[in-house]
This record gives sequence, C-alpha cells and structure tokens, in this order.
Amino acid sequence: MSEVIVDRRAQSAQTISNSFLAENREPRLLYLDALRGLIMILMAVDHASYFIAHQHPAEFWGQPLPEYASALPFLTRFVTHFCAPGFFFLMGIGMMLFAESRRQLGWTESAIRKHFLTRGALLIVLQLFIENPAWVLGPAAELGSHPPGGGSEVLLHFGVLYGLGASMIVCAFLLRLNAIVLAIISLLAVLLTQALIPGAENAATLYSPLPRLLLIPGHTNLVQVFYPLIPWLGLAVFGLIFVRWIMVNPAAIPRKAALIGVGFLLLFLLMRLGGGFGNIHPVSFSSWITFLNVTKYPPSLAYILLTLGVDLLVLALFARMETTLRHWAKPLFVFGQTALFFYLVHLYLYAVMGLTFAPAGGTSLGWMYAYWAGGLVLLYLLCVWYRTFKQSTAPNSVWRFF
Repeated sequence: MSEVIVDRRAQSAQTISNSFLAENREPRLLYLDALRGLIMILMAVDHASYFIAHQHPAEFWGQPLPEYASALPFLTRFVTHFCAPGFFFLMGIGMMLFAESRRQLGWTESAIRKHFLTRGALLIVLQLFIENPAWVLGPAAELGSHPPGGGSEVLLHFGVLYGLGASMIVCAFLLRLNAIVLAIISLLAVLLTQALIPGAENAATLYSPLPRLLLIPGHTNLVQVFYPLIPWLGLAVFGLIFVRWIMVNPAAIPRKAALIGVGFLLLFLLMRLGGGFGNIHPVSFSSWITFLNVTKYPPSLAYILLTLGVDLLVLALFARMETTLRHWAKPLFVFGQTALFFYLVHLYLYAVMGLTFAPAGGTSLGWMYAYWAGGLVLLYLLCVWYRTFKQSTAPNSVWRFF
C-alpha cells in the first residue's frame, strides 16, 4: 500500500513538472528576465556614480549611516538598494528552474550539484581575478570608501560575486529539501544576522577572515568583505521556495508575488516605526530620507523587507503584463539574459569613462546620468552580440555561465 502511495506522489510531481515545462516552452520566463534586466540597469547607476561622479555612500553596520543634503543624491543611492536582494532571490529561482530542466534531460542529482558547485566556484574566481581589478581603477582612496575594521591596504576583496557564488554552493545541497525546511533555513540566516552582528562599539575590531566571510562585513588587514555568506543566503533560499509556486501554478504568480510584496512592505513600516530589532542602526524620523535610509552591510531585516517587497511587486507587474513586455522591453530581456557578462563589462566601461571624463574630483550627478545612459547604449549592443554568441554554443558550454 505504501508503495502505491509513493508511486502516486511521484506521478503527481512528474505531472506538475511536465505541465510546467509544456506551458513554458521558451527556455526562460520572460518576466524574470525583465526583472533581472531592470536590476542590471539600476545597478549601473550605482557604479557609474562611483566611477564617474566619485559618489558612493555605504551603509555599514559599524559606522553612521550616510547623510544627504537633498533628494537626488539619496535617490541615486536608494534606487540601487533593490539590486542585490533581487540578484540573490532570482539566483535561487534560476537554480531550481535549471535543475528541473536538466532532470527532464536525464541529468542525475550529482551532475546537477556538480554544475552548481562549479558555477559557484567560478563566480568567486571571477570576483578575485576579473572584477577586483576594475575597482582599482576607481576613486576609492579619494572617497575613503573602505568599511570599518582596520587597515587601508586590501589585497582580497569579496563582493557580490563572492556572496552569490558562496550562496550557490550552499544551495546546491538544498535543492531537494521541502519548502518548510527551506523556510526555516531562510529565516535562520536572516534572523541570526540581526542577532549576531556586533554593536558599533566593535567597529574597529580586527575580526579574523572567517567571521568576515561568513557574517561580519568589513576588512581585516588584507581581506575585505562586503557580502558575507550568511546574511545573503536567506534571500537565495527564499528564491528556492518561491519558484515552487511558479512551477505548480504559473498563473497565480502575479497575485501571490503582489500579496507577499505588500506584506513585506507593511512589515517594513511596522519595523521602522518600532525602531528596534531588525534595523541595526537606530531609526531617525527627522525626514522621509532618514526614515528610508537603511543598513545594507549586512542587510538589516528592514532593508530586506523594503527591497524584496518592491522587487516582488515589480515581478508581479511584469508577470501580469508579460505579453506587453514582449513588444517594448527587449533591452530588459537582453540585459537579463546576459547578466554576468553585463556585470563584468559595465565595471570596466564606466571605469574607463571615469578615467577619461572625470579623472579628478568627479562630475556632477547630472553629467553622471548622461554618461550612464550612454554606457547603457554601448552595453546593449555588446550584450546583444554576446547573447547571440552564447545561444550558438553547446548547452554545457562554460560561456553559458555568463
């Protein structure tokens, strides 16, 4: 009898999977690509501001939050806050979709896991040897942008590609867990960060590299970490949970994403008004800017609720209007389908622009936005070329990692 029940459950799961794949014949869900593409465009604002305008405030746990004299500098930074949570969330979704598609092609679980372990390790290698040299071209010394923790010479920088790669490596072992276990892991990662992050009085402590890589952003002598594993892992695991709803009932995603997004934003308001746990920095009610000025390194719970809430609302909108997106959102699809290539190329593009057009002191934000827009045109042409090249390669080609 138990064998019959197990067999029926397996048949049911297979039916859901086959139905999902049949209803989504395209290799990608376009609304996910559109969201990823929008995130890439907003992220480029942040890095154009760094390289060209020489403005890049940072919201680190151990130092006061940045202050803004007007709305434009704040909004220039604020709109980019939605990028990193979106990266990790969409990565979790993409991992599960990729795994399911490869199962249909006959890949074993060990082959799928090996793929993600290799890809995660590659992201970390790209961080150290391809991304990091780009930052040397920027105005870090002028900005005094090193986070608290001691030391001024950094040899190894661990940024967002490290965080994504490390999270992918961990998630490679979580793909077959049920949703309840995944939810517990996701919540624990977020809540432990809020509970264990040191107080500001410990900002100058020279933590060893391991706590830095796992939990505490900052730098210790030659090691600098912006995106530790644990604080961001919860967002990737949430993606592993969310994608199961996509696979079971794709038509319900606009409503489900909108409801969760609104719920997250309401929780954000309650958390900010409460001013305690989940904010890391004390909340200031002196203006709307200070109310929305949240801690990113590591991501406070308030930061996660605000940014992921908005990301989910945008996802819901894009999912609802996917047919319309096909007609006017091609740049979003192109950027979203070549995200890693975009990321690596845009750093060097805006770095060269900064060295050429703003070698000393930086430009105004107005000029920065002009260079940012011009850079997007060049990036679009490059990404169209790369997408065509990538699609011509074999399914297991390393070029498809980008």
